[in-house]
Amino acid sequence: MASSSSLSLKLFALVSLLNLSIASRVMIPNAVAQDQQNQLLRYHNGALLHGKISVNVIWYGKFKPSQRAIVSDFIASLSPSSVAAQTQPSVATWWKTTEKYYHLANSKNPSSLSLFLGKQILDENYSLGKRLSEKQIVLLASKGEKMNAINVVLTAADVAVDGFCVNRCGSHGSKSSTLRKGKNYKFAYIWVGNSEAQCPGFCAWPFHQPVYGPQNPPLVAPNNDVGLDGMVINLSGLLAGTATNPFGNGFYQGPSGAPLEAASACTGVYGKGAYPGYAGDLLVDPTTGGSYNAHGANGRKYLLPAMYDPSTSKCSTLV
Repeated sequence: MASSSSLSLKLFALVSLLNLSIASRVMIPNAVAQDQQNQLLRYHNGALLHGKISVNVIWYGKFKPSQRAIVSDFIASLSPSSVAAQTQPSVATWWKTTEKYYHLANSKNPSSLSLFLGKQILDENYSLGKRLSEKQIVLLASKGEKMNAINVVLTAADVAVDGFCVNRCGSHGSKSSTLRKGKNYKFAYIWVGNSEAQCPGFCAWPFHQPVYGPQNPPLVAPNNDVGLDGMVINLSGLLAGTATNPFGNGFYQGPSGAPLEAASACTGVYGKGAYPGYAGDLLVDPTTGGSYNAHGANGRKYLLPAMYDPSTSKCSTLV
C-alpha cells in the first residue's frame, strides 16, 4: 500500500489529468482537498445566475420511475421553503452556502437564486444512439427551456459519452440561443452519467470501492441505488458550479479550461474528519444502513459533497 504522501501526489496527478474539460466533475477519494482549503476561489467578474431558475431534466435512456423520483426529490429539496428544509441537516442548508458567493460578487446589492423543478423530458428510445458526443449532449440539453433555466441531461447506465469514465463523470457549460427579436440568450446545462455499470469505482465512490487509493469497504447508498445516489453527488456538485460559475467567468480557481469550483475544490470530502479513502463522519440510517449527510423531500436522505465556503476559506460540511 502506498504511503499517504505518495498517494496524495498520485491523486494530485490524477486530478490534474482528469480536470481536462471545463467544469468536469470527477469522483475520486479526497484528491487534493486539504491543499485547496486555504485558497480562495477568485471572482472573474462574470454574471451569476439569479432570480427564479427552472431545473429541467432530460432523461436519456431507460430509467425506472423510482430512479427518476430520487433526482426530482433532490431538486425539490433545494428550496428553503420546502417541507424537507425543516429537518436538519437538510439539502436546502447545504445549498445556502452558494448565497455567500452572491454577496461577494456584489456586497452592496447581492442578487439571489431560487431553483425549482421544471419540465422532465423522457427520451427512452435513445434517439441519438447509445454513444454520445459533447455536441449531442448540448443538442439534448437544448430540448429544455432556453431562458432562466438549467437544463440537466442524465444518461442511463448503458449510454457511453465521450470522456465518461475516462476523465469525467459529468460536466456543465452554457449555450447561446437566439430567441425573441433576434436577441441572443445563454442557457446553462449540466450532463451527468449513470456510472453503475461502467465505472462505479470512479464516479460513484464512496458507494463502491475506488479505482485508486485505500480499498476501504464501500458505504451503503442512502436510496439503495449506487448509480443514482452517485449521480446525485455529481449533480449536486455541478449545480453548485453552475450557480457560481455558469458562463466560465464567475468564481473558480486555476485555468478557465480546467477550473476548480465551489464543490470540485473539495473533492472527496463529505463529513468532518475526511481523509483520502475516507468520506468523513457521516450519519447512518438505522433501518437501511445507508450513509448520508442531508435530509430531503419525501423522507429521502442524500450524500452531498462539501462546498467551499468563501467566508471561511474552508470546505464546509453539513456533518
